[in-house]
Amino acid sequence: MSDATEQQRWERGAQTMAEVYGDVVPVPPPGNLDFADLMVKNLFGEVWSRKNLSIRDRRLLTMGAIAASGGADTFVIQVRAGLAKGEFTADQVREMLIHLVQYVGYPRVASLLGPVETALHEAAEAAPAAGTADGEEA
Repeated sequence: MSDATEQQRWERGAQTMAEVYGDVVPVPPPGNLDFADLMVKNLFGEVWSRKNLSIRDRRLLTMGAIAASGGADTFVIQVRAGLAKGEFTADQVREMLIHLVQYVGYPRVASLLGPVETALHEAAEAAPAAGTADGEEA
């Protein structure tokens, strides 16, 4: 592939990664780490950017795969990003765990409970207070 094509893939991937993660995971700068460049170009530039599934759908599938492999830290990244983007609520995240335990097992999902509850608590504390526009007390 030409350098222009590689640059376009990286740019599309960087844009998609920013859309997927917002401020939760920054897009790594190009050219510093081959692994990161490959991730941005392939995973985000070629897979997450496809049109047939929404980002939320892809996130839910990703969360299932991560839960099956026992990746609590990576699962929490998806939880934080999904909450920040309004893709699901805390109650829906908890329901995901109840659903996932039936498919991936209690030991794997049990290892997610603590980190997920911490992320949900942090998200709730960071959210503006209900009934105000800027989070100040009414």
